[in-house]
Amino acid sequence: MATLCLPYQLSPEQTEKLDTIIQRHRPLQKRDVLIENGEPLKFLYAVRSGSLKSYSLDSHGSEQIIDFHLPGDLIGFDGLIDGQHRSFTQALETTMLCEIPMQSLDQLSAELPGLRKQLLRVMSGELHASKTLLGTLNHHTAQQRLANFIMTLSNRFQQRGLSSRSFRLSMTRADIGNYLGLSVETISRILTQLQQEGVLAVQNKLVEITDPERLRALAS
Repeated sequence: MATLCLPYQLSPEQTEKLDTIIQRHRPLQKRDVLIENGEPLKFLYAVRSGSLKSYSLDSHGSEQIIDFHLPGDLIGFDGLIDGQHRSFTQALETTMLCEIPMQSLDQLSAELPGLRKQLLRVMSGELHASKTLLGTLNHHTAQQRLANFIMTLSNRFQQRGLSSRSFRLSMTRADIGNYLGLSVETISRILTQLQQEGVLAVQNKLVEITDPERLRALAS
């Protein structure tokens, strides 16, 4: 379980210890809620397969998507501040998770410096991604935002040993627009434009990057 849920560079002995605290979470179906806002932090969740989104609700009940979670991601770090989750997390499709009890993880991290280092690396990656997104929203055009989003997904899939050129979007265009601060119509228009320019080939939720260099230039 440990190698599936936290596939980082730990020794066999460290992996064996980690395996004693990791549990398999029940499968989630599309739209199932994993975490409620304000819920006590008891577990971190590692995504084995599938995908999820995290979001907050404003005073009018409108959803604001904060992040998308793919296989290999850890969910729940937002609750470390005060022991309560700061957002909702919902499955975008059938999703398999590992459940890691926080209390046991704290104790084990004290024994295994390598594990603590890996957890800090993951948290650092999340902070960097959040700051990058903020910069993208503040200083980029709509086309640059979407190109950056697709390029980021491509890199994330590549890091997981999957295809960086062809992948399926589990999130809707409305979700992508919400995340990037764009309307659904704008997302559809830009995707059509990128197809016409030979940068992408899009069929429903399937995306193929046909001109990676051009997409990378647009993203930057």
